[in-house]
Amino acid sequence: ADGKDLCFPLPCARACPLISLPVPARWGCLPCLVLQSELGELLGLVHYMEGLRLISTVELVAPTSDENVTVTDTELSGVPVRLFLPQRAPGGLRRAVLFFHGGGWCMHGYDLMSRRISNELNAVVVSVNYRLAPPHRFPAQFEDVYSVTKFFLQDKVLSQYGVDPARVCVAGDSAGGNLAAAVAQQVQHQRSDPEVETKLKAQVLIYPALQALDLDLPSYRDNAHKPLLPGALMVRFWSEYLSADPALRAAMAAGRHVPPEAAPLLPLLDWSRWLPADMRGAHTYEGPALGGAGLARRFPALLDPRACPLLAPEARLRRLPPAFVLTCEHDVLRDDGAMYAARLRAAGVPVTHHHAKDAFHGAMTFLAWPVELAVGHRLFDTCMGWLKENL
Repeated sequence: ADGKDLCFPLPCARACPLISLPVPARWGCLPCLVLQSELGELLGLVHYMEGLRLISTVELVAPTSDENVTVTDTELSGVPVRLFLPQRAPGGLRRAVLFFHGGGWCMHGYDLMSRRISNELNAVVVSVNYRLAPPHRFPAQFEDVYSVTKFFLQDKVLSQYGVDPARVCVAGDSAGGNLAAAVAQQVQHQRSDPEVETKLKAQVLIYPALQALDLDLPSYRDNAHKPLLPGALMVRFWSEYLSADPALRAAMAAGRHVPPEAAPLLPLLDWSRWLPADMRGAHTYEGPALGGAGLARRFPALLDPRACPLLAPEARLRRLPPAFVLTCEHDVLRDDGAMYAARLRAAGVPVTHHHAKDAFHGAMTFLAWPVELAVGHRLFDTCMGWLKENL
């Protein structure tokens, strides 16, 4: 129950060599957990992602209320969610945040960030415990978060929780940022859907993963071996999310996964156009090489904007709500977020792009013991400041 037995008995230093920060000895460190997952899969004991999921398992806590927030587990539209309801008097209708956690579409959610958001904004927060890969692949995760969003946006549900229909947003980090961007597109695109009675006021995308076609962006080159998300791990996350076929992971790792049918979409990912000069650096744009015939049939999610929101045409972006996009310099996903911010601006969407030059992927989750960082609090406060003004 306290996490003592969740790690394999491998030796681990008390400081993580990737981030030079103390971690509890009982947890091990990220490199060891990755190694343990690889060894477990090699020995046929456990799927790699199920082993890696142990990282988030130690974060799982029962729904525990405190003096500021009432926390309950329930279901909305048949999907498990954790509700965070402020105990302060609202002074009127409240804001609401539909939060989609990160973890490569493969790992469990976390409690602290949603709790903090609810307390800071005096907002109802719905944290969606969507299905995970494996065994569930796209579109299961998207369908879960979209189903909850549609259900929550009904007038009768908003009224039940005392939520202002004009002050609802989606938010997510990493894989959750992917889901938040995809849901925002789908909600605004399905304007004639009778189940969607309210539109979103804003979207918050925290170092989001937004496309899987070009995995040789400058950010992938610059940060291939940096914490907490090395390029090889991001490839594994993408491949596990999009398909159960291990051939996709091999093709992605070799850069042979781009279907010929993707050619008309590649200008949407042309980083020589969409990235600012300081992010392009000295890199030269060549574009991803096209793979063999049949890839689109075997792996259709590669071309689906619900899985890869950066592939959405401009017409799909034009009606989107104002966006806050956070990117970190030391992150393979840096360029995904930066390009999406540029494309949203080009489509006429109000965008605040906050780029943290001293931060790495996942930095905003380091808000409490055992790893609490000033940069995590700074990024969280920046995000909350934007929401206070725009939601």
